Amino acid sequence: MDLEAFRRAGHAAVDQICEYYATLDTRPVAAQVERGYLARALPDAAPASGESWDAIERDFAQHILPGMTHWQHPMFFGFFPSNATYEGILADMYTSALTNPGFNWNASPAVTELEFVVLDWLAKMMGLSSAFYSNDLSHGGGGVLLGGASEAALTVAIAARERALRALAEQHPESAADPVGWRASMLPKLVMYGTTQTHSIAAKAAMMLGLRFRALDVSRDDAYALRGASLRDAIAEDTARGRIPFLLVATYGTTNSCAIDRLDEIAEVTRSSPLLWLHVDAAYGGVTWSLPEDRPKALADAFNARFDSLSTNLHKWGLVQMECSPTFVRDRRDLANALSMTPDILKSKGMDPDALNDLRNLQIVLGRRFRALKVWFVLRSYGTHGFQEHLRRSIALAQLFAERLGTMPAFEIVNPPRWGLVMFRLRAPTPDADVDALNHALNDALLARNAELFLSPTVLPGVGYCERLVVGAPATTEAHIDRTLHILQECADAVLKN
Repeated sequence: MDLEAFRRAGHAAVDQICEYYATLDTRPVAAQVERGYLARALPDAAPASGESWDAIERDFAQHILPGMTHWQHPMFFGFFPSNATYEGILADMYTSALTNPGFNWNASPAVTELEFVVLDWLAKMMGLSSAFYSNDLSHGGGGVLLGGASEAALTVAIAARERALRALAEQHPESAADPVGWRASMLPKLVMYGTTQTHSIAAKAAMMLGLRFRALDVSRDDAYALRGASLRDAIAEDTARGRIPFLLVATYGTTNSCAIDRLDEIAEVTRSSPLLWLHVDAAYGGVTWSLPEDRPKALADAFNARFDSLSTNLHKWGLVQMECSPTFVRDRRDLANALSMTPDILKSKGMDPDALNDLRNLQIVLGRRFRALKVWFVLRSYGTHGFQEHLRRSIALAQLFAERLGTMPAFEIVNPPRWGLVMFRLRAPTPDADVDALNHALNDALLARNAELFLSPTVLPGVGYCERLVVGAPATTEAHIDRTLHILQECADAVLKN
């Protein structure tokens, strides 16, 4: 494709993207295809000669779009949102045009420097202390834009492991005689903590590193939050067994129920555990810290005073396209100490002696996309107030849904709504009814109508099988909430009739 052909194709593509969003509400929410449909529709090998762009574009519309579940659809309420904005689309276009791995500062200075600028904007929006500002050179704290919460969990787990081993080596001078053997003897003793409601990213990080993960029990009475007493007991028990607690993955908004671990109690308990790295997985809920009225002072103060790291996903509810997970660390040198490796080809003039100005030293991968550009475009276009209004609007719509669902006798809300999440299920029509079976039938009825509405089920401890509805798409309005309630009532009537 030459430049003029690209110009024409680009104009056509932008027009089609605009048409896609203009007609999004008329499209089926979930893909209405069978598994393997695409392999049957496409050739089993690449073409020997290049094809026309018109043919490629036609096949995209005919074969790819029908296989897409539309996460931006105003009737998509499943999982957590995956926001997209026109500003983010434009940023991704520029990023693709300028494709640059940005592993060193001098690979493209703007890639690194804009990242640190927008990270500081975000840290200030979220009320993080200056200890987490990247451009405050009085300390080593700051951030990095990682791909997702899973990458963030693995990255901080590596940093926490290495920090703990360095500290332990200082306490055991004999480690110098056989550092490899000593390290191998210590690794089986290390233990990571989460809860039974912590996202699987924590256990997966431990699995990938060959380390022990312990899921601590939480209860419905505590709103599924990790309490300080539970953590204190676990630390005492593991220490007595010769284990070494080195990382806790706390959560600010669990996937199942939006539970918030008691960061204040955790901070107090761990004052006597200097080896324990405290990380907050705030993949969904972290953006709410940009709302002053939704930032619990005790928890924010505890985080700013004691915790080592936090990650959130702007690509969930934060108006920025995938992938974008701002991760803030109290001391980025812990990342650099664990992840830096500089062969001659990566050495550059005037290299930062602390390795904090080269993104490759703060992440697992060497190069990746220019993620900061879309954050910059979105925050400049929306502003802090527009960003906050988007969140408040979603919260208000979720509250409206909960209020109206509460007037429908067939349903019960099973957990206090939080942010955009409402959890509910069918009530038992008779004392001896199998409520879980009833709600499985409800979910089947909803799946049969997933062209109109998309929800996601879960199992909530102490409750059972239930449905999750999460408001977060910018296009969702009150009319979509009413449409959802109407579909739910029709499905409930069909299930209860049987």
